[in-house]
Amino acid sequence: MPEASPVSRALTAKGIPHREFQHPGSIYSLDQAAKERGQTPDQIIRSIVFRLGQGDFVLVLVAGPGQISWPELRAFLKQSRLTMANDDEVIEVTGYPPGAVSPFGLRSPIHILADNGIFTPEEISIGSGIRGVTIIMKTSDLRMALGGVETGNFITRQT
Repeated sequence: MPEASPVSRALTAKGIPHREFQHPGSIYSLDQAAKERGQTPDQIIRSIVFRLGQGDFVLVLVAGPGQISWPELRAFLKQSRLTMANDDEVIEVTGYPPGAVSPFGLRSPIHILADNGIFTPEEISIGSGIRGVTIIMKTSDLRMALGGVETGNFITRQT
């Protein structure tokens, strides 16, 4: 890789240990991405942007295949209505294309929430700001980099 990704530069500036991984080709599934990274799907952190209102967004970090629990998220945010941001809004708000979004090195400040499940594995991977490239890091370093991020249970739990 000729140049470090935007997220790698942001983490390096914070002194957070990490490494970049470049996929050999296009990514077609969560399972494929995990296998190429030597991980399981629950180690891949997805960064999902939601629109709360005009110009008001939140970024929610969830592990792998977990599905957002809309009632839980609405209750936590005290919002009766929210929608997923469209691709143009994601780029405008984060500076990153969908599929490469990360909570680090964002274009502008945004409210960030983390599902408690992202902190379970010892190692995770997260968007780098560039499609086909990911950041791999220890979960303890992710927690340090996120600082005092708000956490909760935002995915549908299997019972």
